[in-house]
Amino acid sequence: MRNLIWISGASSGIGAALAVSTPYADARVIDLSRRGGVVEHFAADLADPADWVRVEEHFAAELAGFDGERVIFVHNAGTVVPIGPAATVDAASYAKAVLLNSAAPQVLGRAFLRATAGLDCERQLVMLSSGAATKAYPGWSAYNAGKAAVDHWVRTVGLEEAAIERESAGVVKGCRVIAVAPGVVDTAMQGEIRAVDEQAFPAVERFRELKRSGGLTTPEEAAAGLWSVIDAQYPTGSVLDLRDLPA
Repeated sequence: MRNLIWISGASSGIGAALAVSTPYADARVIDLSRRGGVVEHFAADLADPADWVRVEEHFAAELAGFDGERVIFVHNAGTVVPIGPAATVDAASYAKAVLLNSAAPQVLGRAFLRATAGLDCERQLVMLSSGAATKAYPGWSAYNAGKAAVDHWVRTVGLEEAAIERESAGVVKGCRVIAVAPGVVDTAMQGEIRAVDEQAFPAVERFRELKRSGGLTTPEEAAAGLWSVIDAQYPTGSVLDLRDLPA
C-alpha cells in the first residue's frame, strides 16, 4: 500500500465523493464518521471528545511501520445545525456543534501531526473551510466561528510545520497543512439550510435561489477541485477557496 488516506464525514456529500475519487493508485481510504458507507469505516462520533482519543489511537496504530509514499487526512466533517440565534437554539445541540466545528478539527489535526511526525513520506492535512469563515451569517454562529477557527489554526500550524526540517536522505519538511473552501455544494446540509425560515436564518432565500438557478456545485465537482488542490501542493498554511483558483 503506497497511499493511506483518511476522510472524516465520508458517509455522504463531499466526503463520500472524495472517498470514491481518490487519484492515487494503491490507496487505502478510511472514513471517520458515525454511519460509514462507501469505503472502509472507522466508527466515531467526532462531536464526542471520548472518540477523539480513539481516533488518535487509530492513527498511531495504522501508521506504525508505514513505509508508503503518502499519508493524507482530509477533515470534512461539520454541521450547520442548529440554525438560529445563539440565544434561542437548543443548548445541547449547540454544544455538540461547537465541539464538532471548532474543537474536533484542532484536536484531530494535532493527533494526525503527532502520529505522522516520524514518517519520511509526503504528509498532508487538509481542512474543509467555508466562505462563512469570513462572512458572518446570523443564525450560523457555531458554524461561522468553527470555520474561522479552522482557518486560523491552519495559518498558525502552517508556520510551525514550515519551520520543521530534518535530515533523511536530504531535507524532509513538515506536514503540509492547508484549508480549502469548496464553495456552495449541493449536499444534505444545503437541504437543511433551505428548510429553515427567515427568522432562524435571514439569508435563507439566497441559498434557495442558488438551488433554483442551478448555482450549486455538485459533490463530485467539489471533490475533483479538492483533489486538484491537494495534488498541486500549495504552501503549508495556505487558506484557499476553490472559487478563486484557476480552473
